Amino acid sequence: MRILRSFIYAWSGLRYSFKTQLNFRIHLAILLLVIVAGTLLKINVTEWLFVVLCSMLVLMLELVNTALEYLCDIVTTDFHPIVKIVKDIAAAAVLISAAGSVITGLIIFLPKIIALFI
Repeated sequence: MRILRSFIYAWSGLRYSFKTQLNFRIHLAILLLVIVAGTLLKINVTEWLFVVLCSMLVLMLELVNTALEYLCDIVTTDFHPIVKIVKDIAAAAVLISAAGSVITGLIIFLPKIIALFI
């Protein structure tokens, strides 16, 4: 029964993030486009593994970033330089994972897209 509750709480967090976080929805929309592109360009299993790994990393860090922002907002509603640093670092983690995902996507997809035109 405890494990079922854990899944319910996790789904609740996903639902809440989807409803309230624009960046989370943007990441999911881009993931949908990547899945369509991967299917159309017939990327191989290894390439799919990298796509899945990068995608899950970005989504996970976006969720952690959101959680940290809410936690910081509980601590203080006033501006605090340390709270700003925490929020900025969490956002930087998302940015780095997204940038790495774009680079990985270019490595996987660009040769296949170029091959279509040659």
